[in-house]
Amino acid sequence: MNAKNSEFSKWVSCWGTATSITKRTEITYSKDLTLRYPVKMCFSGSKLRFRFSNITGTEDVKVSKAFCAKNVGAEYKPIPITKGSSKTFIIPAGKEIESDEIPFDVNAGDTIEVSMYFADFTQMNAGTALLTNLEQGYFAYGDYAESRDLPDDLSMATNIFYFLNTIDIFTEEKNHALICYGDSISCLSWPNFLAERAFKNGSGNVSIIRRAVCGTRILRQYDCITYQAYGLKGATRFPIETNVAGASAIIIHHGINDIIHPVGIEVNKFRPWSDMPSVQDLIDGVKKTYIEPARKMGLKVWSATLLPIYGWRTYNENRESIRKEFNEWLRTSKDFDGCIDFDKAVRDSKNPESFAEGCDSGDHLHPSDKACELMANEVPDCLIEF
Repeated sequence: MNAKNSEFSKWVSCWGTATSITKRTEITYSKDLTLRYPVKMCFSGSKLRFRFSNITGTEDVKVSKAFCAKNVGAEYKPIPITKGSSKTFIIPAGKEIESDEIPFDVNAGDTIEVSMYFADFTQMNAGTALLTNLEQGYFAYGDYAESRDLPDDLSMATNIFYFLNTIDIFTEEKNHALICYGDSISCLSWPNFLAERAFKNGSGNVSIIRRAVCGTRILRQYDCITYQAYGLKGATRFPIETNVAGASAIIIHHGINDIIHPVGIEVNKFRPWSDMPSVQDLIDGVKKTYIEPARKMGLKVWSATLLPIYGWRTYNENRESIRKEFNEWLRTSKDFDGCIDFDKAVRDSKNPESFAEGCDSGDHLHPSDKACELMANEVPDCLIEF
């Protein structure tokens, strides 16, 4: 049931993703394109606002029109999303913008659809690929932003979320957001399983805001086009991605790519050994880049341990030693409000360097869906039961 409008008193982010440079291909422009993203609403509320991101774009993006609608029942009433009262708006290169507030009654559990139409040639540089089958969008050739259905012969599913970055809802004072910050492992399903757990078995007061980019590192970033999609470094990402209305806490699960990427220029000229961090480098990076600014924002900060990597193509004993030492700091440091031991939840009890049976996706780095469920269940109740 929707709460009374008089009970709605603050803005809280109810859905979000990160923004990175999308994977480089020969084709980086689209024209006459509709994007549609379904989003399950975790809170009831009376108004919505939308953040659109082009922070990794080098050209302005013109949104010809954008709409929000509930795709339930017999009626389909798309409501225009505007900026400065205009139905057409620009997302400047290197910037994020926030839409006007739009009246939109939502009940917790509703699914809304956000549709955008791009009539002109559009640089598709700003977006994030999610690696879960529990969340996806769609694209269609042609203008179908106001249509209930996308034509089967002109549309396909996509796992890349372009431009749409955050949805805020005007909701009850009790509601707040939990940020899940990380890399490709957080692009998988564990935040989705956590969101379902919070919605069904928690207090119902918590949204799960995913801020994850495949390949990203704490200390470094790639500026060559081969690896640009691996994302911005932590110091650049963090101030942008912690812009979350109503956030009360953040889970930080980051650092494995810092450990596994360097291989030496004789193997890959973009991955020098000079990028290889020490344990102290990682600790200092987390403290300065994440913990200190998060505390200034008033956020509770939870660490999450790095998963097993035995069998991964760059695995060696030195990397394993760094992972174990860094995990021990994550578990014991008083700099955090607590630690979520993902490593313990998914590792083999007899061979702790490896995933437990059924928990390895197959590449010896990324967890399976079974492991993602275990990870979500490892998050303590206090983070979803305020």
